[in-house]
Amino acid sequence: MTGAGERAKRKRSELATLLVAWFMRSRRDLPWRKTKDPYAIWLSEVMLQQTRVKTVLDYYPRFLRAYPTVEKLARADVADVLSAWSGLGYYRRARALHAGAREVIERYGGKLPREAAALREISGIGPYTAGAISSIAFGAKEALVDGNVARVLARIFGLTCDVRTPAGSRQIWALAEELVPDDDPGPYNESLMELGATVCLPGEPRCGECPVNALCVARAKGLEGEIPVAKKKKPPREVDLIAVVSRRGSDVLLGRRKEGGLFGGLWEPPMVELGPRERAEASLSSLVGTGVVGLEVVGEQTHVLTHRKFRITIARARVSGEPVASGGTYDRFAWQKASQLGALGMSSLAKKILLAFPESP
Repeated sequence: MTGAGERAKRKRSELATLLVAWFMRSRRDLPWRKTKDPYAIWLSEVMLQQTRVKTVLDYYPRFLRAYPTVEKLARADVADVLSAWSGLGYYRRARALHAGAREVIERYGGKLPREAAALREISGIGPYTAGAISSIAFGAKEALVDGNVARVLARIFGLTCDVRTPAGSRQIWALAEELVPDDDPGPYNESLMELGATVCLPGEPRCGECPVNALCVARAKGLEGEIPVAKKKKPPREVDLIAVVSRRGSDVLLGRRKEGGLFGGLWEPPMVELGPRERAEASLSSLVGTGVVGLEVVGEQTHVLTHRKFRITIARARVSGEPVASGGTYDRFAWQKASQLGALGMSSLAKKILLAFPESP
């Protein structure tokens, strides 16, 4: 082995040793770190995708109490699963988790496989989640790369590729696979994630607190604020909607969105794109299959997703007759009791609308 090769090998060994030692003394006290149950680890990783730890801490124990095993989740109705997920966002995760649980029962007898390659064959489990389950739950020598890990590795090794491009992703994954130690791959992988989440932050990394700052190429070159390289994100597309809140005694009219689309399977006040008042009434009437009259604007809400920014005009109106779903956005309309809305699967957007306008004559 050449001198450069020896130095690289030593750096990799030192990196793993320092990171794991730091992780063991500095890691956050998180509930999913107190178990080796592959299902519980799978659930935590799915919930943590694009969601802050603080939010997941509220949902994780409740969901596990409702669905403590893969079998319990697989037997559940997807509507009940969405209700337990309600407010956490990115609902495709919940549907994929439910579908994946059924596959685990059918194909693996209720036990998640150890190998990352087999895990990737299950609905909702991608390369990152497969690596996390395999290494953390089973101690297998498997790599993982999420946004935090990509940022950490790009800075430590001074990579100038855009890690979000296919070529950059391949380079990061190849490096991650090369770095996984034979011993304790789970704690090592967790240490990379923890460092990215708490110290090696985007924008302003806390280099003085980093246990491997002496090994960091980006810091040595003064490039920690410029690595990883990334193109500017496009601003979210703005969408103007009108939502109608209609009550009949103690009931409120809600529509259930069709599966497969945005907020699929969730309940909400009926919404259409905003236009002139007359056109809005006609569009809403067509949507619910009966008359919508007396439209009166009572408020506004804004709701931002990754790629879309919704500006919602909230209105009250009278709905005559019985609503009927006849294609389009919703597969069902129903008058739901206001006292029982908490048991329905609803997006945080729907909850915002109802909280902004809780009462209607």
